[in-house]
Amino acid sequence: MAAVVVTGGSRGIGAAVVARYAARGDRVYFLYEKNHEAARAVAEKTGATAICCDVADSGAVAEAFSKIPEVDILVCSAGVCWYGLLTDMKDAEWDRIFAVNVKGIYNCVKAAMPAFLRKHSGSIITVSSMWGQVGASCEAAYSATKGAVIALTKALAKELGPSGIRVNCVAPGVILTDMCASVSPDTLEELAQETPLERNGTPEDVAKAVEALADAEFVTGQVLGVSGGFVM
Repeated sequence: MAAVVVTGGSRGIGAAVVARYAARGDRVYFLYEKNHEAARAVAEKTGATAICCDVADSGAVAEAFSKIPEVDILVCSAGVCWYGLLTDMKDAEWDRIFAVNVKGIYNCVKAAMPAFLRKHSGSIITVSSMWGQVGASCEAAYSATKGAVIALTKALAKELGPSGIRVNCVAPGVILTDMCASVSPDTLEELAQETPLERNGTPEDVAKAVEALADAEFVTGQVLGVSGGFVM
């Protein structure tokens, strides 16, 4: 039975990861920022423990991890996006997306590290995006953060490998979560048709990939595309 910590676990990909590990019988803890109702629903459905925490706040993350007795697997799924022209973006919006998507991983990895180092083992899975691999128009900040996640994953894999800690990344494509809520059905259908598998992804698709990477004992520093072939 593993101790699993998932950030952004009240919705979307994070909630699917929580459900998958809970179904395996693992001890699951998940962080969420503010949607108490959604977090309560996930906790009641899965038996996982919900902890309210803004991952961008290092003090809040340290406090959250002080409530978690052990960590074997850390899944960094918390993320925010912003869509629009870079010239229309405010400085505070740029700072916030980097604070959550990049610094949030830094904060959580640092908080989990004492547990990993004590056991000389552990698995960290970060969640990037296919836009972190190739970039997307009108999503410059989001693409930049997700590219940073990939670079951070590879650097940490080299740094932490000698300590028995593996670090891998999933790069989802178009996944039907609330991040797609503002995308029209016609556009979603067009994106599906651009995908070799001719459909958009689900949170469960990504959760399966997360589990596979976390369990792969001789795999580290890798980026696994979960995009149906949209990006190869």
